[in-house]
Amino acid sequence: QVQVVESGGGLVQAGDSLLLSCAASGDTSNINMMGFYLKGPGNERTLVAVIGVDGYVSYGDSVNGRFTISRDSAKNTMYLQMNSLKLEDSGVYLCVVDVRVGDSRYVYRGQGTQVTVSS
Repeated sequence: QVQVVESGGGLVQAGDSLLLSCAASGDTSNINMMGFYLKGPGNERTLVAVIGVDGYVSYGDSVNGRFTISRDSAKNTMYLQMNSLKLEDSGVYLCVVDVRVGDSRYVYRGQGTQVTVSS
């Protein structure tokens, strides 16, 4: 089992910056990838950014160039530096942790952290 906790959300103005964190605890030895997804009003999830243990990084089209994902493996913590925030960046940011054990895959999610960008 892996426990996932996000932090760092808040209310900011357009153009401001925020730093989100996602801390994983428990059985973290087989974490393959960590990422943030934006939860939409219809409960859909849009990729924001993911980072793999091998250094693989991918960003959603809407945030590329503005957000930077990083990871501290020793702390099992992922960070998302969000710059030049826009109104459409508002929403609940969910941290997702992908674990691989042999041929099995397990996905763990946090409760999310709210980001609200105002004009």
